[in-house]
Amino acid sequence: MLPRKHARLSIAPMMDWSDRHCRYFHRLMTRQALLYTEMVTAPALVRGGAVHLLDFNPEEHPVAVQLGGSDPQELAQATKLCVARGYDEVNLNVGCPSDRVQSGTFGAVLMRDAPLVAECMRSMKDVAQDTEVTVKCRIGVDDQSADEVLPAFIETVAAAGVTRFTIHARKAWLQGLSPKENRDIPPLDYPLVHRMKAAFPALHLSINGGITTLEDARAHLDVMDGVMIGRAAYHDPAGVLLGADQAIFGATDPSRTAHEVVEAMYPYIEAQLTKGVRLHSITRHMLGTFTGRPGARKWRRILSEGASKDGAGVALVAEALSHVPDHVPVS
Repeated sequence: MLPRKHARLSIAPMMDWSDRHCRYFHRLMTRQALLYTEMVTAPALVRGGAVHLLDFNPEEHPVAVQLGGSDPQELAQATKLCVARGYDEVNLNVGCPSDRVQSGTFGAVLMRDAPLVAECMRSMKDVAQDTEVTVKCRIGVDDQSADEVLPAFIETVAAAGVTRFTIHARKAWLQGLSPKENRDIPPLDYPLVHRMKAAFPALHLSINGGITTLEDARAHLDVMDGVMIGRAAYHDPAGVLLGADQAIFGATDPSRTAHEVVEAMYPYIEAQLTKGVRLHSITRHMLGTFTGRPGARKWRRILSEGASKDGAGVALVAEALSHVPDHVPVS
């Protein structure tokens, strides 16, 4: 079973972003933080046979897979596939508000049916062996009273044997807001999530939503067991992840520099190119590496313009890197 310490800081599942190339890149910045896949739907795995969606590199550990679905038996079959692949955790998505997800009766709409979520989790636990199964949810949906719905949801699902939840501290509005708007417009309610830790002290609870810095994370960790960071870790990975092992996990060895991380990607990039992967598929996740640093714009431009061209490889990344000063003078 995954040591609970890794869940002190996790990087959120992000559709179209947290693929295996992104996760490999992030792992070079933090040895400790728990990394999540994009959501993979149980029907795609079980009915569609798309098991390639579960591919990952051994270097990514600790790594969790997030499943989408609402059929207990289908989720159990999908969980078996994930466990066989060697994932450290299997997570159920009860938070995604997109129309496509709603039409499949999974994601945030399941906040309305805690007994069904509990049934799904029992089925997943029955086949998960020593692999932990967890839930990522919202505080409620639409006109639900979050103060009432969230504790009732946690209590019902915990009764199925789930001991770890990640709670996005916003409601999801299933009608009237796009998935992007649902990440920003519904107000954050951190105090409610903090109260859940007081109400359920035996559970491992992580908080998610609007957290952008390690300082923010450490403040929440005074109350919560864990913190999940999403878009901030993607858009400014060096700013969020390079100091994470020291700030969150107490590591004493120095972290890599952003330059060292990019150079450490070269063997991975070479290996992926020999498998037919396009350079852009990898470097699109690296564009924010030098956010806020001199040379960042040139770095992004060279990669954005050149990585999709035939024959683009490590030389292009090295060229882009050469435009970013290795040591930035203190002003």
